[in-house]
Amino acid sequence: MNRKTLVLPAVVGLLAPVLAACGSTVSGAGGKGAIVVGTTDQLVASQENPAPLDPAIGYEAGVWNVLRQTVQTLTAVPGGGGAPVPEAARSCTFTDTANESYRCTLRKGLTFADGTPVTAEDVKHSIQRVIDIDSDSGPVGLLANIDMIETKGEDQVIFHLNTPDATFPYKLATPAAGIVPKDQYPAKEARAGFQVNGSGPYTMKPQVQDGRVVKIAFTRNPLYKGELKVLNDKVEMALFPDAEAMGRALDEKKIHMMTRAMSPEQAHDMLVKPKEGIELTEMPGLAISYLGFDTKDPVVDKPVRQAMAQIIDRGEIAGEVYGTTAEPLYSLIPSSIAGHTNAFFNKYGEPSTAKAATILRDAGVETPVKFTLHYTDDHYGSATAEEFKAIRKQLNSSGLFDVSVQGKEWSTYRPEQKRGDYAAYGMGWFPDFPDPDNYTAPFLDENNFLNSPYRSREAQEVLIPQSRREADRTAAAATYKKLQDIVATDVPVLPIWQGKQYVASRDGIAGVERSVSATSELQLWELNRPSA
Repeated sequence: MNRKTLVLPAVVGLLAPVLAACGSTVSGAGGKGAIVVGTTDQLVASQENPAPLDPAIGYEAGVWNVLRQTVQTLTAVPGGGGAPVPEAARSCTFTDTANESYRCTLRKGLTFADGTPVTAEDVKHSIQRVIDIDSDSGPVGLLANIDMIETKGEDQVIFHLNTPDATFPYKLATPAAGIVPKDQYPAKEARAGFQVNGSGPYTMKPQVQDGRVVKIAFTRNPLYKGELKVLNDKVEMALFPDAEAMGRALDEKKIHMMTRAMSPEQAHDMLVKPKEGIELTEMPGLAISYLGFDTKDPVVDKPVRQAMAQIIDRGEIAGEVYGTTAEPLYSLIPSSIAGHTNAFFNKYGEPSTAKAATILRDAGVETPVKFTLHYTDDHYGSATAEEFKAIRKQLNSSGLFDVSVQGKEWSTYRPEQKRGDYAAYGMGWFPDFPDPDNYTAPFLDENNFLNSPYRSREAQEVLIPQSRREADRTAAAATYKKLQDIVATDVPVLPIWQGKQYVASRDGIAGVERSVSATSELQLWELNRPSA
């Protein structure tokens, strides 16, 4: 089946939101001015990363939520899920039966926000520079399968792939393939700073203090041509240090909506005792939390990782730390994505100290196993510290481990993790697109997101390429089962939970339930005031 006709019903069926509301309608913060959206995402320029918002560099949910408002991609995944559709392109299709050549034709009259025409050469430049810059922390892995980019005339781009890849239209829908003006973005180096220029639905103006973005004004781009319907003229994104500060701003009517990331306590309190004038919207989520390892470090050798998988009680962590906002996860692929299996539960069953002790004893591992478990304390929400305290308690209570935990700011944590400074560490994953490939290849392939030394020849050379040949993604289920079994056996990563999403908004703002996708993408163009 042609990839363009594919729909993932397991994802589409999740998109109906649940609302909990109370109170009278109020005009909210800012009157008829900009709609103000709060987030705890942090956008920081540093010596190691002076260009956090360059599409060739930025590979975090918060960065992508800025890029999606400002740069266009050739294709886009519809708000309700399903197969990608043309966006900056007026048509895209595979031109061969092997899914190795993909052609896109640009929309007529497409321009950047400053009126400069968008050409096929701009598209080629934008995507080729991601590959050429090859940032350690960037999204280059999504485009690594491109062998050559060809242009024909002003409006045609042909991608020649090294191997068949039915997921390629999804990858072109990510900000990694965002189209930027070639005269403003160097071919071989990143564009420093926080300004983003593109042909997307908004232009943007950042407000920066001490190398950190505190607010971004998004103004409707009158020259935008694409599939999106922009329902407002201006949205402001206010960045807060934590969920508590963001919650106070909502209560004080300084913002209209709080998004990433509400704390579990905030969501629980609003569910149990709704606040007057504030509506809580529950949405499906495809984010996961997991532990990663330096698999070459003998301290966390394979039997140690297997013993951890045997001890950790995911249900207890999800229930006691996150409440209704998370559920236990027994695979890299969430239960709501087609192809999921409970691979870890199938292999290890219920948590058992006795079974973990047997694994370590049979491997000749001396106990207690001592190491530090690292996590970031400012990137995934305020509950992260409690989650890692709970993991430490479970491991140490077994008597088989002597684990300490240490939290660091993301700006320091991520470079150190990529460098291999940590034997064990915690991470989260917000998918690039809703397909099982995006929960396996980024962790198992050679150019993996974690820069992990783990290698599985069967996964890299056989199973991942095999899965990408299937245009009908349901036909790849058997391949993904094998991949999940390999992860459960080797434990290069250890899944912990998958999350739900909650958004709180003041009365008078519509489109909230469509403003955040299942993959945690902000779609600010959906927000509006019906009575304005």
